[in-house]
Amino acid sequence: MSSFDQLSKRAKKLENQGQIDEAIKLYEQFLQDYPKNTRAKAALEKLRDSASGNGISAQQAFMKASQLIEQGAFARAIELAKQLVESAPENAQVRNLLGFAYARDQKQVEAEKCLRKAIELDKNFATAWVNIGNLFSSQKKLGLALQAYQNASYLQAKNANILNSCATVLMEMQRFDEAERFCVQAITNDPNLADAYHNLAVILYRNKKRAAAKQAFEKVAKLHPSSMSALSDFLYARAQICDWSLLAPEFQNVRAIGNPGNCVSPFSLLHFEDDPYAQKKRSENRAGELAVRDSFPQFRRPGARPQKLKIGYFSADFHNHATLSLMMGLFRDHDKSRFEIHTYSYGGVTDGWRRAQLQKLVDRNWDVRNFSDRKIVQHARDQGIDIAIDLKGYTQSGRPQLFAYRMAPIQINYVGYPGTLGANYIDYLIADHAIIPDEYKNAYSEKIIYMPHCYQPNDGGREFPENTQARTELGLPENGFVFCSFNANYKISPREFDIWMRLLKKVDGSVLWLFEGSEDAMLNLRKEAGNRGVDPARLVFAGYLPEEQHLARHKHADLFLDTFNVNAHTTASDALWTGLPLVTLPGKQFAARVAASVLKAADLPELIAKSEEEYEAIALDLALHPEKTAAMKVKVKENVKACPLFDTKSYTLDLERGYDTAYERYLRQQAPGDIDLVSQ
Repeated sequence: MSSFDQLSKRAKKLENQGQIDEAIKLYEQFLQDYPKNTRAKAALEKLRDSASGNGISAQQAFMKASQLIEQGAFARAIELAKQLVESAPENAQVRNLLGFAYARDQKQVEAEKCLRKAIELDKNFATAWVNIGNLFSSQKKLGLALQAYQNASYLQAKNANILNSCATVLMEMQRFDEAERFCVQAITNDPNLADAYHNLAVILYRNKKRAAAKQAFEKVAKLHPSSMSALSDFLYARAQICDWSLLAPEFQNVRAIGNPGNCVSPFSLLHFEDDPYAQKKRSENRAGELAVRDSFPQFRRPGARPQKLKIGYFSADFHNHATLSLMMGLFRDHDKSRFEIHTYSYGGVTDGWRRAQLQKLVDRNWDVRNFSDRKIVQHARDQGIDIAIDLKGYTQSGRPQLFAYRMAPIQINYVGYPGTLGANYIDYLIADHAIIPDEYKNAYSEKIIYMPHCYQPNDGGREFPENTQARTELGLPENGFVFCSFNANYKISPREFDIWMRLLKKVDGSVLWLFEGSEDAMLNLRKEAGNRGVDPARLVFAGYLPEEQHLARHKHADLFLDTFNVNAHTTASDALWTGLPLVTLPGKQFAARVAASVLKAADLPELIAKSEEEYEAIALDLALHPEKTAAMKVKVKENVKACPLFDTKSYTLDLERGYDTAYERYLRQQAPGDIDLVSQ
């Protein structure tokens, strides 16, 4: 190999590493000894041409482009990076830089092309593998993303961030055991990596290891004390196991979490604070974070209503889930002559008898769990969806960012998330006057479609078997009064728990029947009972049962006690459907007024308290007077047969009137406006 060939090889390596100035120096030194070497002169000229038009070196231009990306000046960064690519087309570093800039500017096609070229030029370029992995992950191309991250991890086996990226994708793929192993590896290599602890905490929480999850979230909060997201997740994890030991000092800071300027999951704080205006701010911050830079063409407004309006329902819960349980009657009773019903399922669960039943009730069921956001949006547009409905919002597994792209001319927030989404791309919220009284109307960014009765759909055709078990088989006293609350454990706070314990003290032989969330929650709740002078054994926990069996066991309870900041939702309808009375105290925010809406629609206003004192008094009066409890149970059963709450056909007709009215406004080129179906 000649001296020049050796030199060229060294210079090429420096160039690929982005050290173009060093490569130039090599050629300059070589030409001092061999001034007539034409190959060296040509190579030097080519490298010098790599400098930008501003007269800065290629290395300086590279640094400048990187800074522009950090500053969010993506267009300028792209132009500068393109100049570098033109000067050095075989340089993997500059190809990666351009691809990264395109990705940040949400130009995904261009980004993938550049990043693939970078990897083609240098298959051992770990950063390029990471960047294309990030790109695939954002597109929900999870298999490709995982492969890219794993390739990067082979090259940098101890890079904790790469290992954690593998874990993140595996979590989205529902491969939690594998994800946990990657988290542990990441933490082993970097014990201070907060993101890895956060992923581990989520996995532990998902696997019902609530105490371990709380510890992991606590570690995140210590490592990243300024992270409001970490703090909110930590508080939520503690709520899941009913750990109230440090509630008072932390509760004082709740109002600041997510307000203003920082972003957290709005759902995680619903149970801590009954403030619809604070929740609106958190949702607005979250919606702002989901805003997209690239957009699709505007919709062409038709001259008239099509024969069938195409309604798209988007959810991760089209399986044996509470949401689908509520909505099955709606899907069954939709007027198929006037509406074409599409369901878009992006959840990981793809089986279950309800899902199989759903597919027979709708016109098209689309499984889009492996689709990128843009691909789902494009699919909805290609199908001509007229009204797109978000059934998840900011709850777990939701993909509200889909709606930021605008999938349909009209977009609606419905059922899944109890509150405003705070997004200018969501036009309407399905609610009712009990849920959103006039005094709290400004706490919602959407225009409201007010249902005549309850906003919540219910299936009046549900059946459940007769429960043949004795009370004693369920751990309940044979004759004592059974208070129950089958709400999720996180909804319970000291505020209502204090009342429940006073009721147990005042009603001899009574017990409190709760839902069994986790071992840690049971231990903490029993401890809290003991702290209030109540025998912990008077708390009985109901384990998980299939829906029909769960409904059947309600007959053994005497009164359902609602939680305050986040009410019973599906569980409220379940209780009434089985003939079980429910007492509630409405608050201010959406989640705190659901049970009141349900009771009003069931014609049971006497069970809606106006204060904590009245809530306790209603419950105590029923518990001390068995004849009143028996009469109330009879009334509940009679009302269920005829009340609006379970009149699914009428509910569906009302909802379809709302859809029609919203679409008529759109045809008339009117902006979204409140639609009061009560007065129509």
